[in-house]
Amino acid sequence: MNEQAMNKLMADLKQQIIDQLNMKNIKPEDIGDEEPLFGAGLGLDSLDVLELIVLLKQKYKLRVSNAEDGPKVFSSVRNMAEYITANNVQNA
Repeated sequence: MNEQAMNKLMADLKQQIIDQLNMKNIKPEDIGDEEPLFGAGLGLDSLDVLELIVLLKQKYKLRVSNAEDGPKVFSSVRNMAEYITANNVQNA
């Protein structure tokens, strides 16, 4: 995937995360590509990760295969985009 396509995917993911988690006070440009999604970064919690799992399943027909992958996949928007790209899943 070229850089332009990766940037579009990351921009789409940011908006999808905001919509999925009902984050009314956050704009896509407020979320950094490498910013941690949990803890000190965006401040998401364990309930939010369940929403992100649902997002990947509904939008990208993708499941995070095991518990070891989860923390890495959901650590940043870039890592989510790379996981989607690595699994050759097209946006639905």
